[in-house]
Amino acid sequence: MERLKMYGSTPTTDDVERTAFRKAEKKYKLYYDNTRKKKQPRAVDLSEVIDFKSISESYHQNGELPSGISAIQGDFDSPVFCLESHPGFYFIPGALTVEEQCRWIKESLTSFPQPPNRTNHNAIYGPLQDLFAAAKDNKVLIQEEQYRGTNNSEVEINQNINVSTWKFFDQSGALSRGVTCKSVPSSVLLRKLRWSTLGLQFDWPKRSYNISLPHNKIPYALCLLAERMAAPTLPLGEVFQAEAAIVNYFGLGDTLGGHVDDMEKDWSKPIVSMSLGCKGIFLIGGKSREVPPLAMFVQSGDVILMAGQARECFHGVPRIFTDKEHAEISSLELQFSDEEDSAFLEYIRTSRININIRQVF
Repeated sequence: MERLKMYGSTPTTDDVERTAFRKAEKKYKLYYDNTRKKKQPRAVDLSEVIDFKSISESYHQNGELPSGISAIQGDFDSPVFCLESHPGFYFIPGALTVEEQCRWIKESLTSFPQPPNRTNHNAIYGPLQDLFAAAKDNKVLIQEEQYRGTNNSEVEINQNINVSTWKFFDQSGALSRGVTCKSVPSSVLLRKLRWSTLGLQFDWPKRSYNISLPHNKIPYALCLLAERMAAPTLPLGEVFQAEAAIVNYFGLGDTLGGHVDDMEKDWSKPIVSMSLGCKGIFLIGGKSREVPPLAMFVQSGDVILMAGQARECFHGVPRIFTDKEHAEISSLELQFSDEEDSAFLEYIRTSRININIRQVF
């Protein structure tokens, strides 16, 4: 099911369906053709999708670049590619080593969704501790109801308050509580994990950062990594400060609808976007949804930087690929081959994770 996640205002259906950006989203979105045997993914024309991995390989061999694409040399093994039509947009293919990719996949599943960091599950279940570990152990989330009375014993019987809490239990513990309890398998919750927030927390209804909300600082190692990645977008001597991040989790058929990231005060500072897991398609358009977007592949380890004018452009993810032919995660599969990593491997074979890091102030 398509998700127009938490970014920006949602336009009316009629407005969206007619725009060039929406047409591109529909072109690349996953659809199925029903056959007598089983559902088959509908074929999609990928001939116009920019492949920076192939461009990088060709550039290393002969120094040639396609029209409209330029390159600068940063502190990376790969050149940093720029789109001449989108000033402030930078693409670094293979910026993260396989070891770095595996590290941040693990962190994204184990530590990043931990309270006080918030996730999309908070609204229904409250803060959930150790969701990934619970899914690995096939636990069940169960709603427990408690009754809290008032301090006045004479009216306590009439003013008991129903308080619900959700806790993980193993299968035997779930059975002992009977069928009347509300319950959800932890594996289902893991698959329905859509986002988690790091660092400064964003108040989506008010569209502003709420510095009063409890939060943990972004891990120092991730701050250093983001600082290094952001360097090509900044004048010499300026340093990117990672203060907030959104981690998006994509499964088969999931999308990120076109939006503009306009919540931070200083748009000259980039958004540092790291891709992990299965390959996807990224769209970047213009300041209006009427501008036809460019499509490009994003693979595990790629980094996108958007600063300045690029910050004002609509962008989104209409498709991820989980089939063996297109997912291109063989290096991750090899790295996660140990038995103790089997749960991470199982997840990432059908998923994409995107870490978007921002400087707020």
